[in-house]
Amino acid sequence: MVKQSIFGRIAQLAKANINAMLDSAEDPKLMLDQMVRDYTNSIAEAESAIAETIGNLRLLEDDHREDVETAGEWGQKALAASRKADELRAAGNSADADKFDNLAKVALGRQLDSENEAKAAEPRIESQTKVVDQLKDGLNKMKEKLNQLSSKRDELVARSKTVQAQTQVMDAVKSIDIMDPTSEVSRFEDKIRREEAKVRGSQELAASSLDAQFESLDDIGELTEVDARFAALKANSSSGAIEK
Repeated sequence: MVKQSIFGRIAQLAKANINAMLDSAEDPKLMLDQMVRDYTNSIAEAESAIAETIGNLRLLEDDHREDVETAGEWGQKALAASRKADELRAAGNSADADKFDNLAKVALGRQLDSENEAKAAEPRIESQTKVVDQLKDGLNKMKEKLNQLSSKRDELVARSKTVQAQTQVMDAVKSIDIMDPTSEVSRFEDKIRREEAKVRGSQELAASSLDAQFESLDDIGELTEVDARFAALKANSSSGAIEK
């Protein structure tokens, strides 16, 4: 019953908190962080309740140990009173011997009471020990669940951020499609192509002018060569006439 009442109450609290957060549809990270905090608080409550249960068990154990020790002490007193009675009776003092025998009987009665109390406590101690073991095991499982929840929180937060980033990229792509900036890019490209064509035209024009200059130089060279050969021809002709 103790185990069920502790973990049952904590489970109901955790479930109520989780349902409330899911219904509010808050930001995933905030919601998961709150779930971790709530579960951590639930574990703290469980630890407090279990600590109290363990404390009660330790009190039962202390009382049992004290009853056992008390029973032993009363047994020793009964034995001592009985021996004293035997000594007095052997000495012929029957009246005092009877008193010590009566004391021995009283001690034995007290011993019996302490033993009965110790025996009566043993089933409760055994039962409480099992409950405490179950509570400790349940608490360890809760801590494992908390670790799993924390890991799952980190995973889901990372996935949520990825989804948000993908959504932003898709929104940006849609915006680009709507604005269609390719028409502006095409216009700039056409302008650049015209400028490049103009440059090529200027280059061709400059090249044609340069070719014409070289052609004129070739013509001048040919004329010079003709003049030189003509002069040589005249010289040969003159020298032939003189020899005759």
